Amino acid sequence: MERRHITVEGAVQGVGFRPFVYRLACASGVVGWVVNSAQGATLEAEAEAATLDHFIARLRAELPAPAAISALTITPMPPAADTDFTIRHSDAGGAKTAHILPDLATCPQCLHDLFDPTSPRYGYPFTNCTHCGPRYSIIQALPYDRANTTMQGFGMCAQCRAEYDNPHDRRFHAQPNACPVCGPQIALWDSHGREIATRSDALCMAAEALRHGEIVALKGLGGFQLLVDAQDAKALARLRQRKQRYEKPLAVMFPLLAQVTACCAVSDAECNLLTSSAAPIVLLQRTGGRVAANVAPNNPYLGVILPYTPLHHLLLDDLGFPLVATSGNVSGEPIITDEAEALHQLAGIADVFLVHDRPIARPIDDSVLFVVEGAPVMIRRARGYAPQTIALAGVDEAIIATGTHQKNTVAIAHNGQVTLSPHLGDMENAATVNLFARTLTDLQALYDLHPLAAACDLHPDYPATRHAEQMGLPLTRVQHHAAHIFAAMAEHHLSAPVLGVAWDGTGYGDDGTIWGGEFLYITERDVQRVAHLRPFPLPGGDLAAREPRRSALGLLYVLYGDALPADGLDFTATERRILTTAIGRGINTPMTSSMGRLFDGVAALLGLQQRSSFEGQAAMALEYAAHGDESEQTYPFTVTPVTVEGGRSTGIIEWKLMLEALLQAGDIHQQAATFHNTLAAMIVTIAQHVGIGSVVLSGGCFQNRRLLNLAIQRLRAAGFTPYWPQQFPANDGGVALGQIVAAVRERKNHVFSRTGEVNQR
Repeated sequence: MERRHITVEGAVQGVGFRPFVYRLACASGVVGWVVNSAQGATLEAEAEAATLDHFIARLRAELPAPAAISALTITPMPPAADTDFTIRHSDAGGAKTAHILPDLATCPQCLHDLFDPTSPRYGYPFTNCTHCGPRYSIIQALPYDRANTTMQGFGMCAQCRAEYDNPHDRRFHAQPNACPVCGPQIALWDSHGREIATRSDALCMAAEALRHGEIVALKGLGGFQLLVDAQDAKALARLRQRKQRYEKPLAVMFPLLAQVTACCAVSDAECNLLTSSAAPIVLLQRTGGRVAANVAPNNPYLGVILPYTPLHHLLLDDLGFPLVATSGNVSGEPIITDEAEALHQLAGIADVFLVHDRPIARPIDDSVLFVVEGAPVMIRRARGYAPQTIALAGVDEAIIATGTHQKNTVAIAHNGQVTLSPHLGDMENAATVNLFARTLTDLQALYDLHPLAAACDLHPDYPATRHAEQMGLPLTRVQHHAAHIFAAMAEHHLSAPVLGVAWDGTGYGDDGTIWGGEFLYITERDVQRVAHLRPFPLPGGDLAAREPRRSALGLLYVLYGDALPADGLDFTATERRILTTAIGRGINTPMTSSMGRLFDGVAALLGLQQRSSFEGQAAMALEYAAHGDESEQTYPFTVTPVTVEGGRSTGIIEWKLMLEALLQAGDIHQQAATFHNTLAAMIVTIAQHVGIGSVVLSGGCFQNRRLLNLAIQRLRAAGFTPYWPQQFPANDGGVALGQIVAAVRERKNHVFSRTGEVNQR
């Protein structure tokens, strides 16, 4: 007989791991015990050597979904006097490294219970088990036990307790386990907070309100959502008017997958995402259907999601038609989680409120993805995915990263892993900045983390940067675009050297200017800017992000100087004169190499978008204008070598010839398509010049699926291996992960900086 002490790290809490181990041990003739710990799970197993080997092999191979093992450590021990296998109470001691599981969509077994009239949980909107239900949105401390969740105030009835204590039941130690007798309940309020109905009556009345075109604020898994009939154009217009979200696409929740396929083209990969336990919003090609046009104006794609909680399933089953399901928040602020705050903030938007009494520990939005080359591309990483961890070699001390300004996330690193927070939002209002600070504190408290170093963006005026400076820790300031590439390298476990293509709207450069069209050669110790777009002026600075016409004016000024042509840009003669003078004198007109602003400018010059009501609108219009044109034609461009400080050579990508050709009269679809083709050709040209086989594509511009597809295909055809973010966002939502990588590199290379100093590389 042999006995082995086994430590299991990874996503092994809240997924039925201990009962799985218990049943496997009993079936294998193994004695001992298993316990949840702050590291994950610990067990001791005793049997003959061959039996133990087989038991451990099955332990690895037959994990219940969505459990995952990141590390398994086995230590021999002397045999003990155990006569059976038991499940012990949790051990909270030691370093806290257990993975916090994301919130999971309702599993098939619980869905069956929900609609089975003979089930005790028939029609109960909070049914769950170890395979599904809330996790991150309710956890307050590790290990993941009921007393450490927002379910601690709901005492289990005798039946639920029996399930919870039975290792052969799928609800064994399902921490949110509840039923209609002992669990949370729903209620319907009017816009003044008066209770109209409770339980099933509340659900029926909410459904009736939606049938009549009313707007319902629903307290969901990670916060409030605003719901309205997706087929009712007038109701949608009313929602847009009240929320002041006039053109930005809205997500649609369909009752059934069959209804999705009637409206959209759905590949196998997209179907798998829609029906996965993460249940994200997936951007699908529209083909028809009865969804109102003003759900996503002038957009060939539809953001589609399926019901992922019992409450959603019950409501959508009652209705039988799709609903718009958008975040319940004041525009630009985080999603609301508290009923009283929702009533205060959303009373002018929602007609009725469908609420419940299970507290939400922290807000979390729906995740958003699309599929390229059969693989997911993350746009917003939140419910279903966050805060899952990623392994990162070299993390031997606690580090914290504060991220950037837009679409921000934060990250913590310790014990060889990085945990990235869910999407927080743009740091442009007090509510988001407060959520940012709470999330940093929250993650440190969950893991009992005491960071020894911090990382932040190079931009000196970001709230996230100032927060990092105030921590009083050794601080790594990371150039924005380098962080984009580092994040993608970490996801794909790439080693240097690589060529990074970082294209986005805004990033503070090493030289203090606005970067955004960058090619970075990354070695083990250095980051070299080997090429970038020719800079052009942005009249009005940040205003150009909201007014593409300003980027267009800056581009034209580079071409023609003061003798600007009488083009179709939407300026009065006075505006044009003032802005042209400002450009000439350099007044509030920063220079930028931004690819995002180049997209904006070209969209304005082609008459697609003069002003934007949401971020990326002009670039999206330019992408969609290229639909249907599959030609491989490109515009001319050149690359001019320039010697910079230190004797290095940097390539300036000259876009003047391209712009002159694009401005010639022609078919707008062909112009848009040729523009995209030219950008892909630029990438291949620089890759051939640098000569590194691995090319990493990142930054918000690569959320353009046409550009991403073209770049991947052209690079492969030229003999390169392209990589792009898939599980982490290409936009700024992945920057915090890249900042952690940069801090690890810095400390590995023994290049340190004091708090408040900019690293000189």
